[in-house]
Amino acid sequence: MSQQNVVHPPLSGGKLVVGTIAVSLAVFMNVLDTSIANVSIPSISGDLGVSSDQGTWVITSFAVANAISVPLTGWLTQRFGQVRLFLGSIILFVLASWLCGLAPTLPFLLAARVLQGAVAGPMIPLSQTLLLASYPREKAPIALSMWSMTTLIAPVAGPILGGWISDNISWPWIFYVNIPVGFVAAIATFMIFRDRDSAIRRAPIDTVGLSLLVVWVGALQIMLDKGKDLDWFNSTTIVVLALIAVIAFAFFIVWELTAEHPVVDLSLFALRNFSGGTIALSVGYGLYFGNLVLLPLWLQTVIGYTATDAGLVMAPVGLFAVLLSPITGKFLPRTDPRRIATAAFLVFALCFWMRSRYTTGVDTWSLTLPTLIQGIAMAGFFIPLVSITLSGLPGHRIPAASGLSNFVRIMCGGIGTSIFSTAWEHRSIVHHVQLAEQANSFNPIFANSTQQMKALGFSQEQTYGLFNNMATQQAAQLGVNDMFYISAGIFVALIALIWITRPERSGGGDSAAAASAAH
Repeated sequence: MSQQNVVHPPLSGGKLVVGTIAVSLAVFMNVLDTSIANVSIPSISGDLGVSSDQGTWVITSFAVANAISVPLTGWLTQRFGQVRLFLGSIILFVLASWLCGLAPTLPFLLAARVLQGAVAGPMIPLSQTLLLASYPREKAPIALSMWSMTTLIAPVAGPILGGWISDNISWPWIFYVNIPVGFVAAIATFMIFRDRDSAIRRAPIDTVGLSLLVVWVGALQIMLDKGKDLDWFNSTTIVVLALIAVIAFAFFIVWELTAEHPVVDLSLFALRNFSGGTIALSVGYGLYFGNLVLLPLWLQTVIGYTATDAGLVMAPVGLFAVLLSPITGKFLPRTDPRRIATAAFLVFALCFWMRSRYTTGVDTWSLTLPTLIQGIAMAGFFIPLVSITLSGLPGHRIPAASGLSNFVRIMCGGIGTSIFSTAWEHRSIVHHVQLAEQANSFNPIFANSTQQMKALGFSQEQTYGLFNNMATQQAAQLGVNDMFYISAGIFVALIALIWITRPERSGGGDSAAAASAAH
């Protein structure tokens, strides 16, 4: 971040309590919005008259805008000051949330979500900065622990709250709930932190690099979102988008490696620990987030769950995550982080393998058990991998490394959502074709079933229609099973990336940046 002319003393008493609550509320609101819409996609899609896969743009648009804005946090802090920027982010986030709730069409909603994601970018890193500056240095672990708990509870509360609101009120309220929370957070932030701002200076910005970043990220995301609707590379639009993304990305790499003040420090990828840790963390997060969107969508469209029930099935993931995260933080300094991360990836693989065994008659316990176990993996996922990523870096490079790692992780989360929804649809079509091939008179089971249906009074058209409906449901089930199985395999393969790193023991000064990057 920016250099401060004055080192502000830690807060104490009531000011410390109010300041901590203000920062925590802002973080809670921000993180909540990354998951609250997941279980509401069918409701939003139905109300706006679009397909469920188009509805997933509500999630990806936020994620991509957020990813683009994260690398700008340092520059924006220098231009406006960390308190002004944090307060402005909260206010604009509340405004964007209000616009999301008012959205009459999908394009309007997506535009509001882009604004929401963009202004949310600086909020989480700055919340970390403000919170740590409010506590004495010896109590920094307490601040980090409280902050981490907030970021773990919010994703759990999101699906439950989003499902309940969608079922009992209406989907715009999943965004309106941010207004009172943000209002309180903004007032408390102004009261406590207004005299604790950082120094402001005019810092140059890499406008060419930023423009190229927006172009290639935007083109890539639109290509991923529209690909399945336009039959991928059989469409001229998709080909053009792919070319724009590739060319802009190539120019972006060349420019950023030679620019005097690059918006993204790509030279960090020359470091083994940073590359291995960032790629493992980002791909793992993309798998996790893609499945976080896919699971409630499958439960509602195939299994017949309500949005509330789908949210409740996903809720147990937070139990072990909240209980075990402090233990992970306690043992990490005395343990090789690669061992903890490896154990987490193996648990992730186990959970997704268990889900790959599901049928359309799956019971509640079979749905809940992997989600419960997944909380164990979550507790050992972020912190060790960020520790590896930042290991051995000098202090002045940690902010840039945290920003770049955050950018890649958030970008992979958005890409994971698009890929999983597309791949599920593709695999469902393949399985439907295979099942439909069995519907012929040479198949004794099918022929016998047809005769039984006719004996019950069904016409031939009704019999074939019923079979097609059953085939569609089974094909969707087989398709989602494929996604779970592939996810399990990729998590196992990612373990190799963890072990190409050579992490060093990081000092206490790295802990704040590590926690910021982790979330």
